[in-house]
Amino acid sequence: MSEWIDVSVRLRHGLVPWPGDAPFELNRISDLARGDLCTVSSVSMSAHAGTHVDAPLHFVKGGRSVDTLPLDATVGPARVIVIRNPRVVTADEIRAHRIHAGERLLFKTRNSTRREPGNFFRSYVAVAPDAAEYLAARRIRAVGIDGPSIGPPADRDMVETHRLLLRAGIWIIEWLDLRRVPAGRCHLVCLPLRIVGGDGAPARAIIRPSQRR
Repeated sequence: MSEWIDVSVRLRHGLVPWPGDAPFELNRISDLARGDLCTVSSVSMSAHAGTHVDAPLHFVKGGRSVDTLPLDATVGPARVIVIRNPRVVTADEIRAHRIHAGERLLFKTRNSTRREPGNFFRSYVAVAPDAAEYLAARRIRAVGIDGPSIGPPADRDMVETHRLLLRAGIWIIEWLDLRRVPAGRCHLVCLPLRIVGGDGAPARAIIRPSQRR
């Protein structure tokens, strides 16, 4: 059996958030190093920091919140697809991979060449609206990507890509660290925090590549 690979971004001080989002902060309330009884911390961050799951509520008015995530949406057999286009994930490119209903797809793009994933950068590769429309028509379960957003940087395209996927019941995983993950079939476990009413939540994600390609 292949070993599990942690594909979660490390949450840490200095993580560059999406512009306007709250930065990640870990504050020690008490600390054994200061002579306190125990070490206790508080955490402050955006719900979309690091590896996280987008709920429909993020872009769909009245949409489902992250605590209603069906467990089988982001847990189970999955497939890592390497994207060759250096700018955007297009319908033409992914159509060649014969995508089937119910699949969980993870796109490994040029984003994975960055040395330290998790920091926001503007020239990221994302899913174009035409590709999102194709995925919605194929009725997949979930889609993940190795960048800060599933939608392109342009506001209109970002909104359209998110809405097409989320309205189709497709759950979105953003900021995966796929640097060490080969293309092909795998087993995915990705569970966001169960935040009642949350539009998204940080997640721990792990992948076990399949022996069979």
